[in-house]
Amino acid sequence: MATTAQNDEPAVSVCFVVTIDDIELGSFNTCEGLGCEVVLETREEGGNNGHVWQLPTRLKYSNVKLSRPLTRETEKVARWFASMTTGFTRKTAHIEARTGDGRKVAQWGLLEVVPVRWTGPSFTPESPKVAIETIEIAHHGYVMEG
Repeated sequence: MATTAQNDEPAVSVCFVVTIDDIELGSFNTCEGLGCEVVLETREEGGNNGHVWQLPTRLKYSNVKLSRPLTRETEKVARWFASMTTGFTRKTAHIEARTGDGRKVAQWGLLEVVPVRWTGPSFTPESPKVAIETIEIAHHGYVMEG
């Protein structure tokens, strides 16, 4: 799952470098959705009115969203998404949180990633802003290293 830096300093300003197998998609400013949830099934036991049993059934992983200003690395993202039309093999992704000077703070490995959505920038003359792109990926769990 995650590894922390040796000096245990909090990561105040970070970027997220994303690699999917042999494809480096570049760095992103924001990363949302890293996490998982235990799905519970409730069962009522006859004659037991004191509580309802909550039984863990499976783990559910949320989609991960990564955003950044538009760069030349957008072409790599477009090629990865376009590869879905010619057949698809699930790949492993690595997301590294790095400080401004490039030190790795934490790393997550995601199993069997699937591209879900790419959202490009909105261009409006009324409000000139930085052109932002967002990718969303689904996965089937975390890589446990060691």
